[in-house]
This record gives sequence, C-alpha cells and structure tokens, in this order.
Amino acid sequence: MLTALRGGHWPSLIGAWLHFEVSFMTWLLIGALGVSIAEEFALSPAQKGLLVAVPLLGGALLRVAVGFLSDRFGAKRTGLALLVGELIAVIMGWLGAVGYGQILAVGLLLGAAGASFAVALPIASRAYPPAHQGLAMGVAASANSGTVLAMLCAPRLAELVGWRGVFGTMIVPILLALILFAALVRNDTVTLSRIECREDCWAPMRELLRRPSIYWLCFVYAVTFGGFVGFCSVLPIFLHDQYGLNPVAAGSATALCGLIGSVIRPLGGYVADRKGGLGVLRVTFLLIAGFVAAVGALPVVSWALLLFVLAVAGMGFGNGAVFQVVSDRFPKQIGMASGLIGAAGGLGGFLLPVWLGSLKEATGSFQPGLWLFAVLAGGAAVSVTEVMKRQRTTVQP
Repeated sequence: MLTALRGGHWPSLIGAWLHFEVSFMTWLLIGALGVSIAEEFALSPAQKGLLVAVPLLGGALLRVAVGFLSDRFGAKRTGLALLVGELIAVIMGWLGAVGYGQILAVGLLLGAAGASFAVALPIASRAYPPAHQGLAMGVAASANSGTVLAMLCAPRLAELVGWRGVFGTMIVPILLALILFAALVRNDTVTLSRIECREDCWAPMRELLRRPSIYWLCFVYAVTFGGFVGFCSVLPIFLHDQYGLNPVAAGSATALCGLIGSVIRPLGGYVADRKGGLGVLRVTFLLIAGFVAAVGALPVVSWALLLFVLAVAGMGFGNGAVFQVVSDRFPKQIGMASGLIGAAGGLGGFLLPVWLGSLKEATGSFQPGLWLFAVLAGGAAVSVTEVMKRQRTTVQP
C-alpha cells in the first residue's frame, strides 16, 4: 500500500484528505451537538431527526453542482470556495442561532462542508494512475474520520463554552485547512474547456445520465455512505433517548463507530482493486443488513454498540468498494460522477434520521426505522447480484 501511495502526487492526496477531514467535522457538528440543542429547544423526536438531517440535505443538494464546478473550473479553486462557505456557516452558528428555525438554516448552509466530497475525490483520483485509484480515493475519503473528532470533542467543548461556542472554535481548523489546501494541492487541469461550455455546457451531464449504471451506483452509495453519515449524525440522540447515555458518552460511542468506519474505507478500496468491487459489495451488504436488523431488536446497550460498530464498519468498507467501481466506469467524468453519486449518498443520509425520528414519534420505538434500513441493505445486495449476472452475460460470447 505504501508503494502504491508513492506512485502518485501524494501532497495533493494529503491536501484532499485534510479538506475532507475538516469539512466532515464541520458537516456533522450539529449531529455531535444534537442532544444539547434538542434539550435547549425542547424538540420532539421528529424535530430531532430533522435537526441532524438538514446538513446532510444541504450537502446532497450541493454535491452535484460542486462536481460540475470541479470539472469546469478545477477542483482546487472549487475546494477553496467551499472552505470559505464553511467559515460563513460556522460564524452564523456561533453568533446567530437563537431559535430552531435559525439552527435549521445554519444546518442547510453547512451543506457546503458536505460537498467537500465532490472536491476531495476528484483530486485524489487525478493524482494517481488507474491501478491505484481505488486505494487513493479510499484514503481521501477516509477523512470522514472527521466524525471522530466532531463526536469526541464537540460535546466536551460544549460543556465548557456552550454549543454555540463550539461553532466559534471551528473557525480555527477551517482557516488552517484553507491555507494548507492551497499550498499542497497542485493546480489541476480543467477537463471541460470554455469552448465546450459555450457550445453545450450540460452535454457531459446528459451523457452521464444516459448511463444506467449511474443510477444503480447512486442507490448503493445511498445505502453505504448514507447509512454511515446518517447513523453517525443520529446515533448520539438514539443512544441518549433509547439507553439514557449522557451527551459525552453518546458522542464517544459514536466516535468509535465513525473511527472504525473511516479507517476501514481505504481497505475496502484496496481489496476492491484486487478482488473486484462487485463481489466485495455483495458480501458487505449482506453483513450490513444482518447487523442493523440485530440492532433493531434493541438489545442491551453493550450489544447494541458492538452491532453498530460492525454495521458502520461494513458501511465504511463498502464506501471504498463503491468508488473503485465508480473510478473504473467513469474515469473521464469522475468529478460529475462523484458529485451525483455523492449527492445520492447525502440524500440517503438525510432520509435516515428523518424516518428514524418520524417513525419513533409515530410508533414509540426505533425498531421500524432500523428494520427499514436493514431491508434496503438487503435489497442492495440483491441488486449487486443482478448486476454481476448481467455483466457475465455481456462478457460471454
């Protein structure tokens, strides 16, 4: 793996990783502070779910546009603009979030941080040759370990400076990331020329949307990444409401899940490079479905935590495998493909907390929401099997 990492422009990979790391911390900040915010505003279960889901929706909405801009103007320029947008969002959260509606607006603006995905992955992909892109993109995307820092640090800081003060402290790491990103990442070649854009700016997107595999990849990534980011956002509230854990303990448990799910992502890309992404995904989805279904039985807290760690680890592993398939099928449109598929992942992450909170309010239990996700993961495994069958049929004479 070290030899493979030295085979490309590793400073750009570091810059991409740092951009995504700090952005992921910022993106999940409301999820990490969700218990404190919900207590201050006396929120219902459905309102709690919407609270932690709105930043994920903002990221989903922006990722397609950011993917296009990365291909049009270059990922480095686009990445710098996103970090400036993140600064504006955390300053508003620090100084202006005095009601539920206002914190929802801040959450929507934090979508700029979630759109970092459509910058970091194209930079990593273009910095390495095709043989090592699964690993390189897995390393860049492992920066969703920003979840760990957010979940560990934010609840503890909130006890000292209040949850609004935590937004203010995020100004420092965002500024540092902006400086280092500008210094480390090489200037990328713009893949969509001005002449092409004047003639038909949306032609590449239409061409991408004519490929049926893009829709399937959106679905499977909505399960792997949507599950990862959705559970990491809502898990502090789930552990507090279901098992009575305090914000610091719930944040620490979520950080453990986020850590395992993040560090295993490069391994998923590495294994997919060698064994094939489709076979890896089929097994991974079956494991995810089983683990989440077991959590849906609402066992004692120790078993629930173990099962969540295993489930989120499977999601992180699957994230790496999905993008090995993406880089293989869309090598010339990786920015747009990353943006579109990443948007689907963010949308999946948005829907998960919303339906968990809404079904909890309607039924009085988290079981229906958890089992619904398990069914979707099982459906993803079936879809991978069908794709593999069609692929074998196409290859055979």
